[in-house]
Amino acid sequence: MAKASRRRAGQSGPVIRSRSRASTFVGYFLLFTMGLVYLYPFVIQVANSFKTEPDAAAHPLSPIPDPFSLGAYERAFVHTDMPLWLANSVFVTLVVTVGRVLLDSMAGYALARIRFRGRGAIFAGIIAVMAVPGVVLLIPKFLVLNQIGIYDSYTALILPTIVDAAGVFIMKQFFESLPASVEEAARIDGAGIWRIFWSVALPMARPALITLTILSFQGTWNELTHTLVAVQSPELFTLPRGLADLVSGSLGAGTQYPLKLAAAVLTTIPVAVIFIVFQRYFIRGANEGAEKG
Repeated sequence: MAKASRRRAGQSGPVIRSRSRASTFVGYFLLFTMGLVYLYPFVIQVANSFKTEPDAAAHPLSPIPDPFSLGAYERAFVHTDMPLWLANSVFVTLVVTVGRVLLDSMAGYALARIRFRGRGAIFAGIIAVMAVPGVVLLIPKFLVLNQIGIYDSYTALILPTIVDAAGVFIMKQFFESLPASVEEAARIDGAGIWRIFWSVALPMARPALITLTILSFQGTWNELTHTLVAVQSPELFTLPRGLADLVSGSLGAGTQYPLKLAAAVLTTIPVAVIFIVFQRYFIRGANEGAEKG
């Protein structure tokens, strides 16, 4: 009896291992397929940016340029306002990112640590703002910018976006998760609220700050809807607004897919580089934010 049981157990071992290999193979196959479906449009975008106009029109889904050409990138910088759009995007993105990291962290710390009347109502208002779709605010935003006299200026591009409710929420949740004992020790040593914020709280909030920096940079760099209601002068266009102008047909006759896709690739590169460089910090901050929630 015992020998029969051992024999059946020995026979079931290979079966279990084969099922495990089969399930692993199926899992990796599905992951590879989904990854290919997700990445292939980007591959097509990059490939078409290196094609000639006839090749892109004849073989739009081919991932291999034939012949390989850099003409689209040359035309993007020579025959469009790409350098100006790039300069505007860099300036606006840097100012807004620095402003968001500074102001959102200050507001988040105040809501997390300072007890004052109306704190709950303010936080409820922030949550309510997060729940409102941004497109609903486009017309009121235009009316406000026009009435206060900053429409069609760099101020109109920067000021309404320099603080965001999501950033305040992220920083508040993170500061609330930090041990208050360290700040209490600093307070006993005579440190004021500003000294505690700059010297104690901010260094401990590095993961959240890096996460906020990446989200702010990405969101501002890719921002299009706000620029539609904030500026109308071509010299104030950022990369997304300029790219939208290209796609809408400002180039004249012809599809000019290589030129448009080359501009799109150039717009994507900075965000991709920032995310790749700070990816581990971003994931760490996101995981800590999920644990706090």
